[in-house]
Amino acid sequence: MKRKKKISVVIPCYNEEENIRAMTETVVGIFEKDLPDYDYEIICIDNHSKDRTRVLLREICAQNPRIKAIFNARNFGQMRSPVHGLKQAYGDAVIRLNADFQDPPELIPRFVHEWEKGSKIVLGIKNKTEEGALMAWLRRRYYRILRKITEVGHIENFTGVGLYDKAFVDVVRKIHDPMPYFRGMVAEFGYDYASVYYDRPNRRAGKSKNNFYSLYDVAMTGITSYSKVLLRLATFLGVLIGGASVVIAIVYLILKLIHWNWFRSGIAPLVIGVFFLGGVELFFTGLLGEYIQSINQRVLDRPLVVEEERINFDDNTPVNE
Repeated sequence: MKRKKKISVVIPCYNEEENIRAMTETVVGIFEKDLPDYDYEIICIDNHSKDRTRVLLREICAQNPRIKAIFNARNFGQMRSPVHGLKQAYGDAVIRLNADFQDPPELIPRFVHEWEKGSKIVLGIKNKTEEGALMAWLRRRYYRILRKITEVGHIENFTGVGLYDKAFVDVVRKIHDPMPYFRGMVAEFGYDYASVYYDRPNRRAGKSKNNFYSLYDVAMTGITSYSKVLLRLATFLGVLIGGASVVIAIVYLILKLIHWNWFRSGIAPLVIGVFFLGGVELFFTGLLGEYIQSINQRVLDRPLVVEEERINFDDNTPVNE
């Protein structure tokens, strides 16, 4: 009898008590109705939720042994926990979804169809989003800047949702990065990919856990992990400003010598120049600090997450890597 191909679905969650049961039931229903020729497992990795998410996951796992759960010992952030969950999946292909229904689980059959056509990576690309106009504009600007200042072709409107063949997941398993920027990994180490476009709705229930600081943290991780252009810009800008200062000083000296009695430059240019140079120095000092922090986190070589408990795995011993 021919072995069924196994699809692993990884669902990171944090405070998703209003969504997690509906999400797992929807995914199970899709496999039973639309993909009956495939075996499946669902891995929910909980990033130390403060609501009833864990209670519900225990009940869900008790009702269906194909649904598995990993409980982190604390919240390890939105970059580390999903990658750790991906590394615990050993299906022929791994699908990454979010628990809030913003990336519809109905995409799963489309992902699998493209995979069966030969694509080792199938990415969900947002065609339209219902988020605010300002946030959508900022995202577009960020990805365009990132593509210009990095050597890796980052993928616009890609959040990490998609299907990944086990060959790529094995590559990810070999990468030990305490601050993994998964979108960059896909762009840098991934195979040629197929795209599935979709309109992204708002959350079905609950509130988004993202805020300006968490989004800024992800954005700076992407920049410091894949770009050296901004550091070199500091050098170029320093040379440019230094050269301009020498030219201005020579012009000022000549004018002062020619019109000694009446030429006065005033204090305004001096004040403006001091504040301008101070702003430039502070900007690049902060930027340098971001790079140093990124280096420090990688040198410390801490584990991605520390597991507190796992349910329905063949070996329920927590894995910390």
